[in-house]
Amino acid sequence: MITCYIAYDINPDQVEAFEVYARAWIPLVEGFGGTHHGYFLPHESANDLAVALFSFPSLAAYEDYRTKSLEDADCQAAFRYAKEHNIIRRYDRTFLRPVLEGDLAPLLAAMG
Repeated sequence: MITCYIAYDINPDQVEAFEVYARAWIPLVEGFGGTHHGYFLPHESANDLAVALFSFPSLAAYEDYRTKSLEDADCQAAFRYAKEHNIIRRYDRTFLRPVLEGDLAPLLAAMG
């Protein structure tokens, strides 16, 4: 499994519009086989930072989603909405390997 972490530099005057965009992408990602972990919007922090996290079973599955999203009418509508409302200045995408289950045994064994 891979998790995509996206850090967005957003227009602080368009946070509400960004939330509309974010809410649209959650079911879009899930419709292509991903698991969306949510968007995180500015609160008591920088007013131009938003984050999204979503996972796919593999990098190949993510690449398939990216290819298909370029031809999907709903995804294209979301891309247009973002552009028309000038909500995203830039974004950085990072791929991470999640650790989702806890296990104390290796730590305790290493401590002797």
